[in-house]
Amino acid sequence: MARKFDVVILGAGAAGMMCAIRAGARGRSVLVLDHAKAPGEKIRISGGGRCNFTNINASPKNYLSSNPHFVKSALARYSAQDFIDLVNRHGIAFHEKTLGQLFCDDSAKDIIRMLLSEMEAVGAKLELQTGVTSVEKSVDGFRIVTFTGETIEAGSVVIATGGKSIPKMGATGLAYDIARQFGLKLVETRPGLVPLTLDPGLLEKLALLSGIAAPAEIRHGKTAFREALLFTHRGLSGPAILQISSYWREGDEITLVIEPDRRIADDLKVARKANGKQLVQTALSEILPKRLAQFFAEKHPAATKLADCSDKVFDVVAASIQEWRVRPAGSEGYRTAEVTLGGIDTSELDSKTMQAKSVPGLYFIGECVDVTGWLGGYNFQWAWSSGHVCGEAL
Repeated sequence: MARKFDVVILGAGAAGMMCAIRAGARGRSVLVLDHAKAPGEKIRISGGGRCNFTNINASPKNYLSSNPHFVKSALARYSAQDFIDLVNRHGIAFHEKTLGQLFCDDSAKDIIRMLLSEMEAVGAKLELQTGVTSVEKSVDGFRIVTFTGETIEAGSVVIATGGKSIPKMGATGLAYDIARQFGLKLVETRPGLVPLTLDPGLLEKLALLSGIAAPAEIRHGKTAFREALLFTHRGLSGPAILQISSYWREGDEITLVIEPDRRIADDLKVARKANGKQLVQTALSEILPKRLAQFFAEKHPAATKLADCSDKVFDVVAASIQEWRVRPAGSEGYRTAEVTLGGIDTSELDSKTMQAKSVPGLYFIGECVDVTGWLGGYNFQWAWSSGHVCGEAL
């Protein structure tokens, strides 16, 4: 005989566990299924193992979606402060890094233990290493069949299986398959918060720079992010690049502004006045990492001693550093992407409950929805917020 639950949640990640906690607190019988060996695997590896669990600045402007208004209701009803309050109740020590990012002092596992403790307190059941082969509508709800052939009946089903990012962690396109099955529209998916690659010719020229990091502003159209830039053996990475990658599309140019708080042309003029015999490369190495200074100095062989350079030469040298236009060849793809852009079209969902408008009892939350946050805790906050409002509705 089939087991019956009020709610079956597919996916024991951040959104799924939060939803289970809230639905269980509302008196619903809840079962969470996941094919992984352990819950919250993306939580565990996030933030270098310390989990950047939210951002105190989280607001609708920090999210990409075909409908930028969709996130407003969930973020207003379960805010970053609400999650911070939960963390505080469990005595988990945390600290703020840059730009409002909050990290555990000790380990990301503290957040997972907190969620599991909250689930246990409300009687929500968790079954791991349990994959699902089908989800079908039944007369009074849904019928779920697992890999073992067991049938489970549910009044409501919540899809919290995430996107395609980091497939080695078990990511699949299950959410999109279920959405298509029930006739819901999808927004094209692509990797987000991902390093960008360069073509072999440019990579060869930049080989000297691999491993160098520098403060930068990365621009794409009217969008700009000011954080660290990292040169890699594949191309460009670092927080500023990951941020802009969500806006960049194949064929587009980006502009690198290295040391954006400085006016390098003016710095070189001051250096010339102080010591005209100094080499341009030496002067640049007082502003930039040594190998980066060497790279830019070698791009301008005429610029040797400072005294031999006109203001115009300094302007050209500075522009190569602070108006450097690059056309990435591509991205590193889902293998290293932190999130998936696109997903379940928000026009198909009720923003207050996350329920599919055309399929009562079917809900989609977290990363599988066409809502993608900036780097820095915003995607976890979307998981908490969407999971909470869905659980509340259940």
